[in-house]
Amino acid sequence: MTEEPYRWLEAIGNRREYIREQMKGGTPVFAVSRPEGILLLGVGIGHSKIFEVYDRHGLAALGHPVDIEKLRQAAIEAAHLEGFSRNPKDVTLRRLISFALSTMLKHSFEQIFAPPFIVESIWAELGDTPAHDVLVRVHHDGNHTWDTTGVQLAHCDDAKEKEALEWLRKQIQPDHPLEHVVAICLVAWQTLVDEKPFADLKVPDNPPRSIAGKKLEAALLDRKMSGAVHYRELDIK
Repeated sequence: MTEEPYRWLEAIGNRREYIREQMKGGTPVFAVSRPEGILLLGVGIGHSKIFEVYDRHGLAALGHPVDIEKLRQAAIEAAHLEGFSRNPKDVTLRRLISFALSTMLKHSFEQIFAPPFIVESIWAELGDTPAHDVLVRVHHDGNHTWDTTGVQLAHCDDAKEKEALEWLRKQIQPDHPLEHVVAICLVAWQTLVDEKPFADLKVPDNPPRSIAGKKLEAALLDRKMSGAVHYRELDIK
């Protein structure tokens, strides 16, 4: 009997390693709070990384497409239930993450005889001003971190994610146009994919606006849009 807790811990450790192995090759996604709204950005093969969730909410994720869609649908159902029971304005990311999604991911991760969610994600909520925007980094096991800087990144390698995030927060300035912010994120994307260090990395004079052979996925939770829905896809040139 005394061995059972240790077996469970070992199984959890193996499960975490399994998820990391499955996530290898996954490429990062970004979320940046701007005066125009919240930019969501990824590089994929179609509509595979950036998604609308509900009115003022969006999602950027990497991982297994089926698991990403399951998580998104769970968020949509929770948001609609909250909006129906209360008021659409009462649908907040804090309630969705704390009472629905985080619990769901934690339960799935700890049920060692069922498949886990292979997803790393960023969730965004548009506020009236950038100071009121909400970004939260949600991990595959339900652990999550609320962002206070307006710049967030999700990647499959925690150490590289931290390094890239520190670099991005130094590079992105409030007066940068949206296209330049996209270009800076693409520099970070390429550096992560090439597994190069961020020490002494500088943004080139003519930073890339695209990735050869890949589709740039970008959307904006637009602060200026009238009506309830603020999500719109961007065509970055």
